[in-house]
Amino acid sequence: MAVFQGAGVAIVTPFHEDGSVNYEKFAELIEFQITGGTDAIIVCGTTGEASTLTHEEHLDVIRYCVQKVAGRIPVIGGTGSNCTETAVYLSQEAEKAGVDGILVVTPYYNKATQKGLYQHFKKIADSVSVPMILYNVPSRTGTNIAPETIVGLCREVKNIVGVKEASGNISQVAKIMSMADGCVDLYSGNDDQVVALLALGGQGVISVLSNVAPRQTHDMCAKFFAGDAAGSLKIQLDAIPLIDALFCEVNPIPVKAGLNLQGRAAGPLRMPLSEMEPEHVKVLEKAMKEFGVL
Repeated sequence: MAVFQGAGVAIVTPFHEDGSVNYEKFAELIEFQITGGTDAIIVCGTTGEASTLTHEEHLDVIRYCVQKVAGRIPVIGGTGSNCTETAVYLSQEAEKAGVDGILVVTPYYNKATQKGLYQHFKKIADSVSVPMILYNVPSRTGTNIAPETIVGLCREVKNIVGVKEASGNISQVAKIMSMADGCVDLYSGNDDQVVALLALGGQGVISVLSNVAPRQTHDMCAKFFAGDAAGSLKIQLDAIPLIDALFCEVNPIPVKAGLNLQGRAAGPLRMPLSEMEPEHVKVLEKAMKEFGVL
């Protein structure tokens, strides 16, 4: 059984103006997502600016999220690192915090071989008992997890259950699923390809869009699974201008701006990320209004 099916939000981490974590606003964002029908919360991923959180902050944010969600929907903790031992530590602590699963990104900068990737992910998975989802995002990490490696890990390591595929390469995704024979739970890592990946056998999406449009993102998946492919596709296509605006600068710059436009006070970004350019904010604001989320 998949960790979740449907729309999981890659939730932002809100900050105070001084850069500290704003837990009051984080609680509000969690409730906004649950009320909006989100099927799972993925905390401390790329969108959550995990790379600029200290280890203590990272784990505190995961613990807080688990506590506030209180079992209403699954919580998946982002626990990846380019250091295997660090990823093991974060994963074990996240498991102690009560997460329902972990999301582990490809080690960045090191540019490991496929053998190294296999050993890295296996060691992390072997250190915990919760389900683990691989996260393939070569545009950020510089390394692609080959379909053979993904399928091998899911088949041979009992608690590696699937992959968040953000390569953007539909042909690669099709190859994964043709090789998998049902052993890979596939999640889209690109909001503009959700329906395409569902059609290839996907379980859902781990979404940036859901931060500002939880109901629509949930419905996109729910309609597909209910047999309303046309309804699902309409939401997907209607969302494209907003998705384009949410990625016109590097994530999570635009989505934090979008939440701030909604009055949700996601706060500033941590350096080296910078605030969104004013001309891009105008494009984002227009797209949000046209999609009905502002």
